[in-house]
Formats: sequence, structure tokens, C-alpha cells
Amino acid sequence: MEPLLCAAVWAVTLAVAMAWAYRYGNIFKTSIVGRSVVVSADLLNYYVFQQEGKLFESWYPDTFTEIFGRDNVGSLHGFLYKYLKTLVLRLYGQENLRAVLLAETHRACRASLASWATRPSVELKDAISTMIFDLTAKKLISYEPSKSSEDLRKNFVAFIRGLISFPVDIPGTAYHECMQGRKKAMKVLRTMMRERMPHPGRQNEDFFDVLIEELRREKPVMTEAIALDLMFVLLFASFETTALALTLGIKLLAQNPRVLRALTEEHEAIVSSRKDRDAGLTWAEYKSMTFTSQVTLEIVRLANIVPGIFRKALQDIEFKGYTIPAGWGVMVCPPAVHLNPEIYEDPLAFNPWRWQDKVEITGGTKHFMAFGGGLRFCVGTDLSKVLMATFIHCLVTKYSWRTIRGGNIVRTPGLSFPDGFHVQLFPKN
Repeated sequence: MEPLLCAAVWAVTLAVAMAWAYRYGNIFKTSIVGRSVVVSADLLNYYVFQQEGKLFESWYPDTFTEIFGRDNVGSLHGFLYKYLKTLVLRLYGQENLRAVLLAETHRACRASLASWATRPSVELKDAISTMIFDLTAKKLISYEPSKSSEDLRKNFVAFIRGLISFPVDIPGTAYHECMQGRKKAMKVLRTMMRERMPHPGRQNEDFFDVLIEELRREKPVMTEAIALDLMFVLLFASFETTALALTLGIKLLAQNPRVLRALTEEHEAIVSSRKDRDAGLTWAEYKSMTFTSQVTLEIVRLANIVPGIFRKALQDIEFKGYTIPAGWGVMVCPPAVHLNPEIYEDPLAFNPWRWQDKVEITGGTKHFMAFGGGLRFCVGTDLSKVLMATFIHCLVTKYSWRTIRGGNIVRTPGLSFPDGFHVQLFPKN
């Protein structure tokens, strides 16, 4: 959940950060929105993650607090944060992915692609966002758009569009729409929770039931406000980051026939080995997708959906001749690492083979931090990988596609497609 939150707060573009690093070095101090910050494109990044809870803690500026609320999950530390993380992993951890979510994801991807193939074209980013939101919202709160009077996703879209706007809360501004989107979404969630609270036992077997169960304890660890904020953040973060990465991935595959060919061969081999070619995707098949895993890592490395991850120094810290004063913020800059030619040969090239024979990445490393790192390594990482691999599997085995229009990329500071990315799908024989 954390990476997109960080991306949303700071309007520091990749180009600016890279220019600063070129001019001032890989570690330098600056001021962002009136706050003293150390910017790092160095090994300090990894050190910050490793020392979280000791020398550094998660930190966000006042603008973040205004948007996400005083009880936002990103501001929690220590036992409470670890406790909530454990709860979330009951839903998004590998055990539940293997037992439940993989099959549901496969059905959702297959049904969505079949529907899109009947249209003259589909705007891929919006379509994938809708698919993932509907899937995750059903698991989290048993939300079904066709049965609800409130378009919950519309509120989240308004929220996302205004995240990096100038903070003036006047009707008609993007920031106002952002704040209204959050307010309306939270109202829906609060109503759902209060309707369920009086009734003992689980009603829908969703994540809301888990949180309500916790709130009913004699001495609950969390408050209702924290529970609602956690649900808001999970809904918000579950669909947007993965949809952006997948959209970029499809664009890159269309531009790189050799990669697409190798990827298709891997998935065709999986289908050919089944007794029933139309059977659902199994966990063993998912884990066998070696090249797909390489493609996924390369997509998220280039996507750089996380332009900055933020921490605060808890005391004066000495690192490689630099002093980081207590109370200063630290902006870890993953794109500066992911696009560093000293680390990645020809870093702007889409080359999944660069990951060949590499150890499986299960956390942030010195040279790869697309999912964060340390104690706050993104709890949705495994879900994101399953979503991407499953969507790719359904796409390349059943369809070909061509670009109709759009596909231009802008960073503001996160990845966006201002003109959309419109494609036409063609079922394979």
C-alpha cells in the first residue's frame, strides 16, 4: 500500500530528481514544501530501510495528513503497524493467494478480456483499473457495482486525480474533488461498518468481517477510525499501481516482439501440458512462469511508479561522511537507482533477460526497491505479481492486439497516460 501513497504526496519529477543528483551528487539536502529533506540515490536507500524502527521511521508531511486523515495507516509505527500488517497478510499473503485469490483472479481476467474483445477498442488503463477494483472490492467489502447505489470506484478516481494538485480546497479544483472523493468513499465504508457491527458473527466472509471481529474484542487494538482508514487505503492502493504497471507492460510488449514471442511460448507450453486447455490456472503453473517473473520485474523497474519513499531521522545520523540531523526527512529515490547505468546496463531498454539467473526477489534490495523495502515492504507485492502474471497469461494465450491510439507517457510525478492507451483485441483461433 505504501508505494502509491508516497508517489501521491510529492510532486518531484524523475527528471528533476535525476538532474539534482547529477548536479549535487547522490546524497544532497534540499527543502521541499518548506521541510528540510535529504534526497538519496545512493546506498543510503538500503540503509534507511534496514534501520527503520531504529534510526528512521515512516514520515509524511502535513499535506499528506490533510488528504489521508489524521488516523492514516501510513503514520502508524511499532506494534500497531505490525499487527495491521499481519491482518492484511491473511488476505494478501501467499496462503490465501494459492487457496482462493489465484482462481478468482483468473476468472476475472478471462471474463474481462472476453468482454473487451467484443468492442472496437478499449482504453486499457481504465479497463484494467475497473477489473482490479471490482475484484479487490468484492474480497474486501463484498462490494458489487451492479448491486450498489453508490459508484465507489468513481469516488476513488476523483481522489486519485487530485492527489498531486495544488492544495486549495475550493469547489471546481482538482484538490477539492480529491477531498470530496475521500469524504464520500469514507461515508460509504462507515455506513457499511455500522450496519454490520450490531450483528455477531461473520456475515459476508470478507475482510470487513475480519476488522469488525477485531473491533468487537473486549480490548480492541485498533479504533474504528483506523479500521476505516485501513480499508480505504487497501481499496485505493490495490488497483491503481498494478493497473498502471500492466498498461505500461502491454505497451512495452507491443514494442518488443522478441519479448512477446518468448512470453507467449512460455504460456502456450503451460496450456499445452494440461488435459483441459481451458482449465483454471494452478499455483504450480503460476510458480513455473520463470520468464513471466523476469518480465514483471522489468516492467516495474521501468514503470517506477514510486518516485519517492519517505522516512524521518530519529536522531543525528552519520553516513559516509554525511550528517542527517534528527527530525529531517529522507527521500529515498528508487528511479535514480533503477535507471542507473552503473547498476543496469542500458537502463532504458526493456530487457527481461537481465533478470535471468537472479535470486528471487522477496524484499527490497540495494538495487531494486519497486515495492519498497524493510519493515514496510509492500504487503500487496504477491497479489500484484499474481495479478500481472495471470492477466498476461490470459492475454497472450487467447488474444493478439493492436494499438488504436494514445500510449503517450507523462510523469507528474507518477506514471500516467494522459491520452489513455486504446487497443483492439483479436481472439486467437
